[in-house]
Amino acid sequence: MKNKKTIIYIILVFVGLITVNLIANKAYQRFDLTKDNRYTLSDTSKSLITDLDSPLIIDVFLEGDFPSEFRLLQTEVKQIIEEFQLETDQLFINYINPIEDESTRERNIDELTKSGLEPYINTDNSTGKVTKEIIFPWAFASYKDEMVKIPLLKRSITQGLREQINNSVQSLEYAFADGFSKLVNSKSKKIAILKGNGELDDIYIADFLKTMQPYYNLGQFTLDSVASNPQGTLDNIKQYDLIVAAKPSQPFTENEKLVLDQYTMSGGKSLWLTESVVMDTDSLYNDAGTGVSIMRDLQLNDFFFKYGFRVNPSLVKDMYSAPIMLAIGEGSQAQMQPIQWQYSPLATSNPNSSITKNLNLVKFDFASPIDTLKNGVKKTVLLESSPKSKLEGAPKTISLADVTKAPDEATYNLGPQKLAVLLEGEFESVYDKRVLPFKVNNFKAKSNATKMVIISDGDVIRNEVIRNRPQELGFDQLTGKAFGNKEFLLNTVNYLLDDTGLINIRAKEINIAFLDSEKIKDNKGKWQLINIALPLAILALFGFAFNYFRKKKYT
Repeated sequence: MKNKKTIIYIILVFVGLITVNLIANKAYQRFDLTKDNRYTLSDTSKSLITDLDSPLIIDVFLEGDFPSEFRLLQTEVKQIIEEFQLETDQLFINYINPIEDESTRERNIDELTKSGLEPYINTDNSTGKVTKEIIFPWAFASYKDEMVKIPLLKRSITQGLREQINNSVQSLEYAFADGFSKLVNSKSKKIAILKGNGELDDIYIADFLKTMQPYYNLGQFTLDSVASNPQGTLDNIKQYDLIVAAKPSQPFTENEKLVLDQYTMSGGKSLWLTESVVMDTDSLYNDAGTGVSIMRDLQLNDFFFKYGFRVNPSLVKDMYSAPIMLAIGEGSQAQMQPIQWQYSPLATSNPNSSITKNLNLVKFDFASPIDTLKNGVKKTVLLESSPKSKLEGAPKTISLADVTKAPDEATYNLGPQKLAVLLEGEFESVYDKRVLPFKVNNFKAKSNATKMVIISDGDVIRNEVIRNRPQELGFDQLTGKAFGNKEFLLNTVNYLLDDTGLINIRAKEINIAFLDSEKIKDNKGKWQLINIALPLAILALFGFAFNYFRKKKYT
């Protein structure tokens, strides 16, 4: 009888386990109990992969035995990929260690580097010996016949490795969602790159165009036709969702301004990178090493003033600035050295804006301050100089020799200067209650709700050109430092065109708790004792007590 009950009990347990497993397979559910919802994908991310009709393959190269910080990033990458896999059965992952095999190590490093996957060189001296390790914090995503690279490490020139890892973990969902978006979304929005008023040549904005090309349809738009057919030009430009004016250098006519005004009134978005002072670093590389800054009048003062801002004809000098490479010394003894250059402010970003949240420093060159004026348009400062700033009027002789002189810090006391501003709302026409330069069909005195961003330095969008080849935007070849110019412009365009889904993913905050290496070093013995000796002592005590009470019971 007893054996029969035991058999029935075993059968019931066995059937119960099978039932639980079947229910679990049919009704699988994960619960995100983290405070910051670290493992909860946004609706935007889910929508990108729910309707895949072909396999989406991801090759992750962050594989191997890494330091603790990179192990954390490695774990978080696998976690976020698992979340994506739960949304579709078309996502396939390959984890690859490109440097595991000694026979193919150098070839793999060379091929990945040529593909644009810059390795991270990790230097470790925690054991007393300096060791260097090559890490590829990258992934490739391929869908149908297209492939994109996905950066897993968000690098910064001003932050330590832990801060970079923390920012990288926060940006993982954005990094993957951004890559997926390039592969699966069709381009619907159109961007007009303005020409005809001395804007930068395409070779100097090539990296910006290359960055935007996977997301939007790009096209040149010249305002030259305004002189002969202003209404036709206005009708044509209204077909674009955004216009970009990249460092215009020639004045705008009243007809051109009216076309741009009515484009804004119809709800068109604008990105202006304009200057009020003519001065470039290249102008200083002459025998004298000097140049003269002069005011630039693009005839846009009334245009911008009506919208609620003005770009002042002066230059911002900032104690917190990027260096310039100069030859220090005489003759054969001269050596190239980085010297702080106060005319190149490193702008800090607004942490409360989704455009600039978690953004690296943005490099400016000879930037002018922006004043905002009171009207019905909402204004948000995106970038500004440091509190240790000063203004310098124009005209002014500027010399490279000034870098050898110690700046008078007491004069750098004007506080932060606005360098990039977002305007949102309903704009009033510049030509309201004015005689129109030409007759406009359906003239509008007030705009639909729209957006505009003004940046007071055209060089923010300008990439370097070496041997007639455009370089990466925001990367300084001489100093080897990378700045946040490209990411800032991409986020700005995304925001202006209402692609806020990806921006909101990027602004997601995740707090990573790192161990304090100094405390670990100081308390190493104590924690080893607690983690090794204490469990053994507890086990021995339990064994002794168990034997004691057993003998007492059965003796």
